[in-house]
Formats: sequence, C-alpha cells, structure tokens
Amino acid sequence: MAAKRSTSAAATATTALTGLVPQQGAQPAHAVVEQLGLWERPTGPPGRPRVMINMVSTVDGRATLAGRSGPLSGAADRELFHALRATVDGVLVGGATVRAERYGRIIPDAGTRALRRERGLAEEPLACIVSGRLEFDEDLPLFAEPATRAVIVTPSAASTLPARGASVEYVRAGVDGQLDLRSALAELRTRFAVESLLCEGGPHLCRELLASGLADELFLSLSPKLAGGEPPGAQALRILAGVEFDPALELELLGVLRSGSALFLRYGVVPAPERVSRETIASSSLAR
Repeated sequence: MAAKRSTSAAATATTALTGLVPQQGAQPAHAVVEQLGLWERPTGPPGRPRVMINMVSTVDGRATLAGRSGPLSGAADRELFHALRATVDGVLVGGATVRAERYGRIIPDAGTRALRRERGLAEEPLACIVSGRLEFDEDLPLFAEPATRAVIVTPSAASTLPARGASVEYVRAGVDGQLDLRSALAELRTRFAVESLLCEGGPHLCRELLASGLADELFLSLSPKLAGGEPPGAQALRILAGVEFDPALELELLGVLRSGSALFLRYGVVPAPERVSRETIASSSLAR
C-alpha cells in the first residue's frame, strides 16, 4: 500500500497552513494550491504528463501504521490531500493501495466538482489504477460509483474487470509481461488528455516513477509521530520500496508549510542523467 489518508470523504474542516515559501501567513489548503500555481496547468516534459507524488511519513520514516497510512494523517494533511486532487487531470495509484485504503470517489465534495467545472476541467480526475492481476473486491466503492471514470494501467493483454457501475477503460502497456510505465503515461496523455497526474502510492510505484525519471515533484507530509519497532512485511513500508537508487536522487526544496506540529514539504526532483532506472517493471512489485 501506502497511499495516504482516508479517501472515502472530503475533509470537513478548514485547517490553516502557515509558512508557505515564499509567502507567509495562514491559509486554507485550496488557497495554498492556488498560490502554488497548480491550477495553471503547468506543461509536462515531452511525451508524458507532469507527475507529482503525494505521500505521508512519520518522522522516523514509516509510511504506514498497522499496514495503513490513515493513522498518520491529521486534518490539515487530509485537506491538502483533497486540494491537490482537485487540480489534476488524473490520480495514479497502485491496485494494492486501492484495496488497502478502500478507495472511493476521487472528488466526493460537490463544491470542489463545481470549482473544477468552472475552471474547464472534468468534474473528477481520471482514476488511473496500476494493476497486474486485476483482482478487486466486488464492493470496492471506487468501482461501484457510477460517476467514476477509471483506467486500468496493466501489462495484461486480455484481462478485464466485471462491470460494477464505474466506466472502466484500459491502458495495456506490457513488454514481456512487465509494465512499461513510460508508454503507459504517454498513452494517458494522448488518449485521455491527462496533462497533470498525481501519484498517491504505493511505495513500489513511487519508486519506479522516480527511478525511471517520470516524476517531477514530491509532496511529503511529515506526521509528528515516531513509530519505532521493526514490524514485518507491508507494515514496515517507507514512502519508497524496492532497489536502492545508485546514485541517490537529488531533490530541491521548493516550499514548506506547517499546521501545528505537522510539516508539509514540496520538493522538485532534480534530473539525473546517470540515473540507474528500469522503464519496465514487474507488475507483482507494484500493485498486484
């Protein structure tokens, strides 16, 4: 897993965020993303959408507690989570995260959907689900919602989901049974007009986007918690999982926000010409 927070409902409270660089002052999350210019449809690199990653972590680096990211999240984090979603054409997430976090409607708040319409966007971003085996619970809210527009990104040449209410299409970008992420993102752009894409995890998917040079920014919410311990398996996930980068990726700090003791960090990903990467990834490592 490890996307962030509960995704079943929009945040109900407006929580002030302070310390935005370069401007100071307390602001609600929607005002913050407007000041950051995220409504302005920044152009992505040639051949793919602009990709932002949005994750949450404890101070000691854990992306989940008891296998889920929800316990790490506070009111300000949840509000910023939904505000970032409101600005993009698509939300990219691994199938394991969709299952673990019980994903529902991407934009549940009617006011936010109206704001998107006013700005010339579709009411909701395209839900882009990375999955190799296409196995989801029949009662998963995301696919039961008739308003959902979803694309399954998969290396599978033939597998399909049973009809469950949502409108579902497929991007089949496989090479020798593995997912070609670069080709998949290019098809999302050309076929579905996805110019901006927000990735919400999990850690394997985030790692592969970064390793392949396909991510432009990282939004990291730093939860004021210490998890400790060495829990097994998925319960010990960090925001990235998989092979170590060699060399390590460089980030450029673009801004800092705070709400109470929580910090919200915005980084640009510095291009690395000698980056070790794989442009095709085993579907089992991502999102099963």
